Amino acid sequence: MTENSALVVFSGGQDSTTCLFWAKKNFEKVFAICFDYGQRHITEIQAAKNIAKMANIDLRTMQIPFINQLTHNALTDIHIKMDEKKTANSLPNTFVQGRNLFFLSIAAVYARESGAKNIVTGVSQTDFSGYPDCRDTFIRSLNATLNLALEEQFIIHTPLMWLNKAQTWQLADELGVFDIVKNFSLTCYNGITGDGCGNCPACKLRSAGLKIYRESKNEL
Repeated sequence: MTENSALVVFSGGQDSTTCLFWAKKNFEKVFAICFDYGQRHITEIQAAKNIAKMANIDLRTMQIPFINQLTHNALTDIHIKMDEKKTANSLPNTFVQGRNLFFLSIAAVYARESGAKNIVTGVSQTDFSGYPDCRDTFIRSLNATLNLALEEQFIIHTPLMWLNKAQTWQLADELGVFDIVKNFSLTCYNGITGDGCGNCPACKLRSAGLKIYRESKNEL
């Protein structure tokens, strides 16, 4: 296993794009993997390809349609109207059950085959939208499980775990990729690059964070 190489779980969204460039700053060799799981915002894969080309990193796209066959949710079923806000004591219907569990497990196998010890993912407990598989306890638990399952010592890095969206914008700015993240990443659940549709939960979270970050910059 190579200490200075890292595999980024990459969707082409704001968070994973920021993590991609964070990885490029912290590791000598960086490559990425993205997943086609039947998501309604499938154009994120093209965004991922475009950004990977800008970053000059290899990107592997993997089809995993079984996720769509296992669970019904607003991100894979266009007939389900997305929740506009989280309801108390219930998961938002944009939660894709098992997604990060499967993503990271597959990424670990690919990393092992490719000789990478480090895996980077953009999950955040601060702005996790109620998704249980974005929590630090889950990541640490899965990290231990993958190490046991594959007889390796992976390190799952979560640069955004304790950052809110405004702080994620700040990190992108500090990495010198603010414009790339703003103009070319795709966060929108309706598949619109950049600022997105403005109405889906992902767009609202992203734009609110950008507004806070810009206001904080003006105060400095």
